Amino acid sequence: MSQDELRMTFDPNTIQHLGVRLYSTLSPVFGELIANSYDADAEQVLVTVNDADGEMEIIIEDNGLGMSFDEINSKFLKIGRPRRQEEQTQITTKNRKVIGKKGLGKLSFFGIAHEIEIATKKDGKENIFSMSWDDIKAAKEEYNPKVVKRNAVCAETEHGTKITLRKIQGDSKFSPVDIADSLSKMFIVDSEFKIMIRHNSEKPILVTNERRFAGLDMEVEWNIPADSQYTDDYDKADQIVGHLIATKKPIPPRTNMRGVILFSRKKMVNLPEYFSDSTSSHFFSYLTGWLEVDFIDDFEEDVIATNRQSLNWSHSEMQELREHLRGLMNWLERDWRTKREEKRKQALTDATGINLSEWFSKLPTDIRSKVEPIV
Repeated sequence: MSQDELRMTFDPNTIQHLGVRLYSTLSPVFGELIANSYDADAEQVLVTVNDADGEMEIIIEDNGLGMSFDEINSKFLKIGRPRRQEEQTQITTKNRKVIGKKGLGKLSFFGIAHEIEIATKKDGKENIFSMSWDDIKAAKEEYNPKVVKRNAVCAETEHGTKITLRKIQGDSKFSPVDIADSLSKMFIVDSEFKIMIRHNSEKPILVTNERRFAGLDMEVEWNIPADSQYTDDYDKADQIVGHLIATKKPIPPRTNMRGVILFSRKKMVNLPEYFSDSTSSHFFSYLTGWLEVDFIDDFEEDVIATNRQSLNWSHSEMQELREHLRGLMNWLERDWRTKREEKRKQALTDATGINLSEWFSKLPTDIRSKVEPIV
């Protein structure tokens, strides 16, 4: 192979199944590309959707490490590259735990776009190349992306990657608010990594953790593990952290927020779930929140689905986690009922000026048993 060429090798069905079919909507694609920016130690990533001229174009731009020409070949264009094994580390230079694991997320953009251009800067060199879905389909086992720029000189201080998606497929409707809300459910963000969404030249919307629960009227909250009194013999219980919420009114099903989201390494790995054998209790229509279970990324066997929306719960270690979460949910329900009753009594006391507990205690037992349910 010429040193001036780029080369992608693959089984032709790989991109079809793991790109086009696995990712077909905007938010999951953005999620994969944003995760790549996080792993590249970017401090911020900006997603811009331009559709003012009628034809949609999507740009994902970060200020991460960028890639050299050789790294494009040996890392980015190597489908299914096991990054953590090859680099023998799970920590970035900024001490972040690497999200990427399978080397398949890079195929996600083919789920919504048929033309992709990638511009990346590193160590004073800029490289730009483009890929066409139609050309990839026509290729046999090997595909050569078009090199637009090779090692062009740029400022040493410039670094990062810009991905432009064109010929967008499927539903072209775009709501920056909806995308920001959706991404807030996919990532736990902090001050060291900003995610912004922009529509044309409008002011960017910042993705925050608070967006995840916006619009919900919270009644009871638990910081895990600080506010939990549930105990069992699960040896990783102290590694589970998060925030759980019970609302005043049932959560509308259309919000897709009923249940608890699981995260590992700041990214969602399991859609909202109850982790209970029985969900008939109306408590589960009030429950939402998230838990971080980073330790599952350290299991010898990979238990996270490629699209990071579900886990392999049949795995023995995952069964232990599920059993612990089941017990935690049961404790939460009991605690919720107690706290909810206390809040209702306090509301009645505030409204009437009467300390109900004290008033009930002065009633004869037979009268109290009849009056208390009515009150």
